[in-house]
Amino acid sequence: MAYYKDLREHIAALEDKGKLVRIKRPINKDTELHPLVRWQFRGLAEKDRKAFLFENVVDARGKRYDVPVLIACHAASTEVYAIGMGCQTGEIAEKWAQAQLHPIPPRLVESGPVHEEIHIGEKLLEHGGLEEFPVPISTPGFDNAPYLTAANWVSKDPETGIRNIGNYRAMVKSPTRLGAFAVFPQHMGMHWEKCKRKGVPLQAAIILGPVPCVGFVATAKITYGVDEYAVAGGIAGQAIELVKCKTVALEVPATAEIVIEGTIPTDALEREAPFGEFTGYMGARTFSPFFNITCITHRKKPIYNAFLSQFPPSESSKLRQIGFEAAHYKF
Repeated sequence: MAYYKDLREHIAALEDKGKLVRIKRPINKDTELHPLVRWQFRGLAEKDRKAFLFENVVDARGKRYDVPVLIACHAASTEVYAIGMGCQTGEIAEKWAQAQLHPIPPRLVESGPVHEEIHIGEKLLEHGGLEEFPVPISTPGFDNAPYLTAANWVSKDPETGIRNIGNYRAMVKSPTRLGAFAVFPQHMGMHWEKCKRKGVPLQAAIILGPVPCVGFVATAKITYGVDEYAVAGGIAGQAIELVKCKTVALEVPATAEIVIEGTIPTDALEREAPFGEFTGYMGARTFSPFFNITCITHRKKPIYNAFLSQFPPSESSKLRQIGFEAAHYKF
């Protein structure tokens, strides 16, 4: 079976296997969206957990969004994870091993659906910047802002040019600014430290809603210096098609739903957090890097994707469990 060409094919597979719940009534992203999905992790057996697609999203101010929110599509359960891998549950570890032993380098293409809408300069603010998207509050009453949780950051080592993809939370600070919680020894944090020594900002891009194998490699602990796009290609059994970003020297999946481009200054830090972390405790306020947005591209009628974190079991803890097991399989 050919691997999914985009997130939408993955959604269709989840629905076909009875692992997707569509919610059509209005859902407040600031007060009830994440808590509703979290209930299944607190009260259902793992085999009964599903992904949720919220098709009618509003916020606490009454704003209505024309962008649905997909959550728990990567790891509501081991079965859901296996659907994203394109294999049976008992084959996950071996498929991970083979993907790392036999990576398939990505392929650069001229264009893709992620560039159907391009917002740069004045057009970026005309469309509201980040306010175009219904970014949920993960832990209502505790988090200090909405956070991108399925933020798959891509950056390059400034010395070797090798790409890295990592999943790091991103606090929404303004329509054109995000937190960038990826300090050393996270791999993007290592890139940031190298850029700091050179006295230059770090270029980065956030991938939202790629094919699931990209989200899997972003959350796994893969050896530093390995291009995760190639490991994702190993999972898919085919090269991941990439397009060049519009404002930074990076490449992103051609069929991703949304891409946010920008730079991370290396001469300043800002306050960030608290945030309900995967440990079940509130992550303490820190001083962390921040991300200045230069461009947002997305598909027409994009789908916003989020991970469910907070108190385990959660999608976040399931992602780490399976990804870390895969990293140590045959070690």
